[in-house]
Amino acid sequence: MNTPHAPTVIAETRAWLEHAVIGLNLCPFAKAVHAKGQVRYVVSDATEPEALLAQLVDEMQSLADADPAQVDTTLLIHPQMLGDFYDFNDFLGLAEEALADAGHEGVLQIASFHPEFQFAGTDADDITNATNRSPYPTLHLLREASVERAVAAFPEAEAIYEANIETMETLGAEGWAELQARIKTAR
Repeated sequence: MNTPHAPTVIAETRAWLEHAVIGLNLCPFAKAVHAKGQVRYVVSDATEPEALLAQLVDEMQSLADADPAQVDTTLLIHPQMLGDFYDFNDFLGLAEEALADAGHEGVLQIASFHPEFQFAGTDADDITNATNRSPYPTLHLLREASVERAVAAFPEAEAIYEANIETMETLGAEGWAELQARIKTAR
């Protein structure tokens, strides 16, 4: 397997954040932290679940200890493992347990992104799955307080999901493929 170098992984992930997440307004809260440079990008070289879990716990503590004005969120990108979405999904249970065991429940939360992300009850090729499709398997650590502030500032936060479905259906598979090509060349 030809593993991409960390600068390439970060560049593709940043381009995905800028063009897909922010560009399509899939997460209206992402633009501000990105513009302020408060997103920490970490590329894991882990090849075993235990090593990734240990790194995840370290990143949880690092985020919890950091000044939110400097680092408000962390993307832990792991290109060398959990390429199978079902393995990745299974790992999320361990990640949530680790969050609780480390005492970060109610302080941090984990969001998940994967190149083959699939919502329960959808077909693999359902375009709405693309809302959570990233260039590489990624665990997104967020501060609960930041999420709460963002939701309070957004009058209808529950409408984001429905808007994302509409955006992806309008974009369609061809539009998503074109966007992915732009992301690859934007790095």
